[in-house]
Amino acid sequence: MLTVDQLRQGVVRALGADIVHDQIDRNELCVVVRRNKIADALLILRDDPAIAMNQLMDICGADYPERPERFDVVYNLLSLKNNIRMRVKVHTSEHAVVPTATGVYSSAGWFERETWDMFGIAFAGNQDLRRILTDYGFEGHPLRKDFPMCGYVEVRYDQDQKRIVQEPVKIAREYREFDFISPWEGQ
Repeated sequence: MLTVDQLRQGVVRALGADIVHDQIDRNELCVVVRRNKIADALLILRDDPAIAMNQLMDICGADYPERPERFDVVYNLLSLKNNIRMRVKVHTSEHAVVPTATGVYSSAGWFERETWDMFGIAFAGNQDLRRILTDYGFEGHPLRKDFPMCGYVEVRYDQDQKRIVQEPVKIAREYREFDFISPWEGQ
């Protein structure tokens, strides 16, 4: 059985200069790798017998709009041999592309599609970056922090027209205008 400290030593040895930062948090190793080296790093982590991260559990994104490279792409890996998990991250910007991991893990294709759909992060080499969770006509990427909470378009069934209609969202009341008067206290 591999401990987290042993895993860290093995990963640092295997990836070397491609590591930007590494830390152990909540008994799980998290490694930040240079964006252009992510596919190589994942291949090494999968094929190194001492590390053996043979399963990609998930790829997701995180948005930090105050940073120049506002997005993190997070790869959650599992070693069945060593019964240990780790996270690999890359930082990327709105216009930069991240190399695809589909050549390393076949399941990466769907996860990258979801990350593109929700955050707008492009993956170079993924031949199937199309919407997977939102509709094909959907505008924007809903998990970005600058995406409006109510969206841009309302989709509803119109009983008079007997069809689904799309209309721009109309907010009847500004959400930031709270009166804080309890309805039980009287007016």
